[in-house]
Amino acid sequence: MNKSMLVGAVLGAVGVTAGGAVATYSLISGPEYAEVLAVQPVNETIKTPREVCKDVTVTRQKPVQDQHKIAGTAIGAVVGGLLGNQVGGGTGKKIATVAGAVGGGYAGNKVQGNMQAGDTYTTTETRCSTVTDTSEKVVGYDVKYQLDGKEGRVRMASDPGRRIPVKDGQLVLTETVQ
Repeated sequence: MNKSMLVGAVLGAVGVTAGGAVATYSLISGPEYAEVLAVQPVNETIKTPREVCKDVTVTRQKPVQDQHKIAGTAIGAVVGGLLGNQVGGGTGKKIATVAGAVGGGYAGNKVQGNMQAGDTYTTTETRCSTVTDTSEKVVGYDVKYQLDGKEGRVRMASDPGRRIPVKDGQLVLTETVQ
């Protein structure tokens, strides 16, 4: 064999061996991507309390200065007594005066009570209550994927799209959620 043939054969063998090694490496390394089969967003409910206030019109009874209605009773008794005194004569006049005083006192008491109950005023008050607002927030994505004919699941922080990168047979997950 001549020298150039020998060099050619050696280089050829080296080339075939290297080419086989590269081809074998690509077979061993596996796919570059896993196919995404389904993506399901994972939501969390967020509750936020807040205070809501509004002005309302309120009617209140004015404070009573004469709770026992003494003025109405006294004025009614005097007026009733004076009217009773105008009726009859002698002993009947005395009985009519007493009866007029008692009846007038009772009537004066009731009249003053009704007047006090109707003595009101209107004011505006602020009334507050706590309400809770709810909202949904996406906290991750449950991803179903297929790699080398096998299905798997993983939770990710963002939607991966149609494919997930693979390196050395493992998913390349830049952000995962636990």
